[in-house]
Amino acid sequence: MMQKNIKRMATMQRMQVTGLELFYKNGFYNTSVDDILKELDLSKGAFYYHFDSKEDFFIQIIENLLVRKVYSMLIEPVEGHSNTTDLIMKCYDDALETAVHNEMDFGFVLGNFIGEFNGRNPKIMKHLNDIIRIWEVNLVSVIQRGKFEGHIDRHADAEGVALFIMSSFMGVRTLMVETAPSARKYRFMSQLRVFLKSIENKQPVL
Repeated sequence: MMQKNIKRMATMQRMQVTGLELFYKNGFYNTSVDDILKELDLSKGAFYYHFDSKEDFFIQIIENLLVRKVYSMLIEPVEGHSNTTDLIMKCYDDALETAVHNEMDFGFVLGNFIGEFNGRNPKIMKHLNDIIRIWEVNLVSVIQRGKFEGHIDRHADAEGVALFIMSSFMGVRTLMVETAPSARKYRFMSQLRVFLKSIENKQPVL
């Protein structure tokens, strides 16, 4: 029984990873179930045994792959208890480094899908917005903790700082796709450093 479950999980994982690559390359609406079956060498019966529809397949990809990736790339790294601004710098530096090497990068996949589904599919948009909300809530609490621990100026607007970091990250990720990714990353990170320095607590911590 356990063997069978492990095999099923491995199959599901393979289907979802391949599905995500296809949806990322061609877009959700330009990818048919037949395209997915061809890529995975699966029968229609096998696909519908696991998933109710293409939409259900995509939602499971969001729940399993996208949430996990965003968590490990943008949330977990800033959850430490050392200097808040250093943690944020390192986290975004590492996240953008994956983009420099042009791996299929999830911070950006998220931006792509939000663009594709916005106004077209409220059900999928809800799932994508949940990821953004988790990311945002986490970042706000990290900044608030930084204020509490004396790393960040107590007058800093935690919600505003989080929004600024998230939107500039998603923006630079988009701009890095075609043009000089490592130069753009370097310029972005040096400006992020200037910004984070500006919100650091200048008073000595007693």
